[in-house]
Amino acid sequence: MNKKSIAITAFALFSLFFGAGNLILPPQLGFKSGNLWWLVALGFCLSAVLIPILGILAHAKLQGTMFDFAKKVSPTFSLIYCYIVYAISITLPSPRTASVTHEMAIQPIWDSSYLLTSIIYFALVYVFVVNRSRILDVVGKLLTPAILIILLLIIGTTLFNAHFDFGLTEFTNPFTHAILEGYQTFDAIGAVVVGGVIIISINLKDSKASYESKKNVIRKAGWLAGLGLFLIYTGLIVTGALFHNSFDVEISRTALLSNISSKTLGNTANLFLSILVGLACFTTAVGIVTGTADFIKGRFNNSERAYVITAILGCVIGILMGQFNVDYIIAVALPALMFIYPITIVLILLNVLPEKFAPSKVFKGVVITTIIFSIPDFLGSIGWGESVSGIAPWIPLSQFHMGWVLPALIIFILVNFISKRPK
Repeated sequence: MNKKSIAITAFALFSLFFGAGNLILPPQLGFKSGNLWWLVALGFCLSAVLIPILGILAHAKLQGTMFDFAKKVSPTFSLIYCYIVYAISITLPSPRTASVTHEMAIQPIWDSSYLLTSIIYFALVYVFVVNRSRILDVVGKLLTPAILIILLLIIGTTLFNAHFDFGLTEFTNPFTHAILEGYQTFDAIGAVVVGGVIIISINLKDSKASYESKKNVIRKAGWLAGLGLFLIYTGLIVTGALFHNSFDVEISRTALLSNISSKTLGNTANLFLSILVGLACFTTAVGIVTGTADFIKGRFNNSERAYVITAILGCVIGILMGQFNVDYIIAVALPALMFIYPITIVLILLNVLPEKFAPSKVFKGVVITTIIFSIPDFLGSIGWGESVSGIAPWIPLSQFHMGWVLPALIIFILVNFISKRPK
């Protein structure tokens, strides 16, 4: 395992996390962050970069599958967790790719409906999923560098011509708001899912590689990919902040990215970016539906029928959800993320820790505590906050929608202390 292997793995990880849908989030965060853009960047990168990369480091340690992440709680819990993650994946981030494609690549050219776009889009997704074409693998390798070059040009042009007037922030709690916005990248969930794919890829390339050498490659590649994501996301946040007076305050996420691109590089470059983003969204949707269908196929004794049925279901759900605009899908995703993201974060953190600090008892205690203390935030996100209004003030950090953090930390320390106490 040499430097070339590390570089290739780092770029693969960067490409997997660098979803086209994610690109619409940082500019609007920056647009509204004002002079506190740096605090917003830290919050966003905490949940959208650091946690996902820690997820990759956990995979480097486990060198297994997504199922291994939660099996210390119990095999049944781990299986349920896997089902929930895949269900969320085909219901929210997959349809969102169709909406992003419509708003950035279709709507500016043709006056058609979201529904028509999503029907054609997911019909094509289905064709690629059932035929498992490798065309997208080749295209995907070209898309990320092309999008990256355009984004670097946008960021560089903005910084070169900027007066560095950021204005005032619109956020009451910029740091925690940015952390929650980072949930919308789905990258922590992505780390749990795609980390196993990276392991398989490395094993196929070098079946004789030792556990330690694979661990070393994945860890170094993970940090390199994380550095790249940090620089791009921070650059987009700064860019958005520098355009705070240039557009209407209610501008949508996709429109903001398109308009910034037009102002910095011109309409031709913006059209090129829109097409590239649309293609990148398509490869992401194919990957999500294929991954979900593969998982269900494996649960049903490698049944090809289960694969096809899941692919059809995933595409039908994509059409139904894809007919809504991006901002609506992001709003709808919030309750699901308020439930599954805290669980995913603690699973990642526990799997990164040395075994002596994270035995099965610690996993069970921390995960159960996280689920219980995430309930008020989940209920609040679906409009039932009044039902727990008497409890929430007693939970530290609940005003920031992070009421699970301190209880989970306390249980982690307590269970470790009790389990290590002399009997």
